[in-house]
Amino acid sequence: MAKQNNGATLGFEKQLWLAADALRSNMDAAEYKHVVLGLIFLKYISDAFEEQHSRLEAEAAEGADPEDPDEYRAINVFWVPKEARWSTLKANAKQPAIGKIVDDAMLAIERDNPSLKGVLPKEYARPALDKQRLGQLIDLVSDIGLGDETSRSKDILGRVYEYFLTQFASAEGKKGGQFYTPRCVVRVLVEMLAPYTGRVYDPCCGSGGMFVQSVEFVHAHRSGNGNGGKTAVDVSIFGQESNHTTWRLARMNLALRGIDGNLGQEHADSFHRDLHPDLKADYVLANPPFNDSNWNGDLLRNDKRWVYGIPPASNANFAWVQHFIHHLAPTGMAGFVLANGSMASNQSGEGEIRKAIVEADLVDCMIALPSQLFYAAQIPVCLWFLTRDKRNRRFRHRRGETLFVDARELGTMVDRVHRELTDEDIRKIAGAYHVWRGDKDGESEYQDVPGFCKGASLDDIRHHGYVLTPGRYVGAAEVEDDGEPFDEKMAQLSTQLRSQLEESARLDRVIWANLEDIGYGK
Repeated sequence: MAKQNNGATLGFEKQLWLAADALRSNMDAAEYKHVVLGLIFLKYISDAFEEQHSRLEAEAAEGADPEDPDEYRAINVFWVPKEARWSTLKANAKQPAIGKIVDDAMLAIERDNPSLKGVLPKEYARPALDKQRLGQLIDLVSDIGLGDETSRSKDILGRVYEYFLTQFASAEGKKGGQFYTPRCVVRVLVEMLAPYTGRVYDPCCGSGGMFVQSVEFVHAHRSGNGNGGKTAVDVSIFGQESNHTTWRLARMNLALRGIDGNLGQEHADSFHRDLHPDLKADYVLANPPFNDSNWNGDLLRNDKRWVYGIPPASNANFAWVQHFIHHLAPTGMAGFVLANGSMASNQSGEGEIRKAIVEADLVDCMIALPSQLFYAAQIPVCLWFLTRDKRNRRFRHRRGETLFVDARELGTMVDRVHRELTDEDIRKIAGAYHVWRGDKDGESEYQDVPGFCKGASLDDIRHHGYVLTPGRYVGAAEVEDDGEPFDEKMAQLSTQLRSQLEESARLDRVIWANLEDIGYGK
């Protein structure tokens, strides 16, 4: 089956999505998302519970108690009370009261698992939700193993959940893009920063994709490659999200994957109510809302975070940049997505803020991405990478230097309107950065590649007026010489042009003749 960088194998996930989406009827995707993902969550924790329940039943003669919640919590399995178990839901799927039965199951799970309090959706009994279709959806989800050991080893849950998030983002368009960052973009950020250990912070965390990818990265590399051969994940998660339903989605996403994270006790706006005011993060990974004009910046004119200039109330881009910098540890690094305008805009003092950040030598790398990567907007975006200290023991000393990468020609169209970066694309981008910054495990020596990457000096950036668009620095790609002499090539091209002009004139005559035949000629 074809593998895509959104993390899903287009096999049963796609078939499950098509079947589930067919049950949506007239319900809006933004509402239906919570109906489906809530059931997937419930099926996952119920599968894991039932597996442990069967194991304990088999050991009952030795004193094991399958109805003791502590027997489950001891191995990080959620305790599922009888009324919330999937077998109960499946047995009642055809009953008119199935909506209330599901809501009661969610309430019972939250009651017995404090870490999930206020997280699970409890909207299944509402009249607008067709109970017959809800029953069909339960039957559909019943056929998938999600939380048993075999399914966990294959990450069935992760594949289904992420594929559904992707599809909902596509269905919702702009609204969906507010909480979902395409996996390939997250992978570039994570592969570039390589957050093996430390505090990872995302103050606009959406559905939590940055965190999931960070932990997956550590798992994938934990046998070495900078992680010292550790077997445990040594990453602390800190996040915040202003939208209540999206905050709940992030909590579910982390819980499903067994990731502990501090997302605050509730949703909150990072600008106006910072839930982690004293946090100094080793890594910031974020995809803030593009060009947000409704962030109420006028209320924060004298905020201590605006070290490099007061961001305009009409655009939050450089408010986010300075918020990230404020939360970086002395050797911290940040990687984040911004609209392309952030690289060159001089409106409302943005150019002066960018200049101050450049002069502070914080900009480590700039990447121009291809268009059509996001579901929310087709505008091209860029990646910023900042570092507090370019002179430390982890990498080579690179003060006064910035790497520019123009990746606009990379990526593959996966449908008519969406593009994805391939594994090879991601390796190419991240590889150039790792070699340039001098990773200790790097074996090759960095070289500029015309049209793709360029190591520039601070003076180069000053020369370009502090514009950080990679295309200004990398130049044009080298054109391979085909060895054909110039005179011969020009003669060939001239003959080809003459032939094409003659064919164009012939077609013009045919068209006019046809028009005359039907009375519309000269």
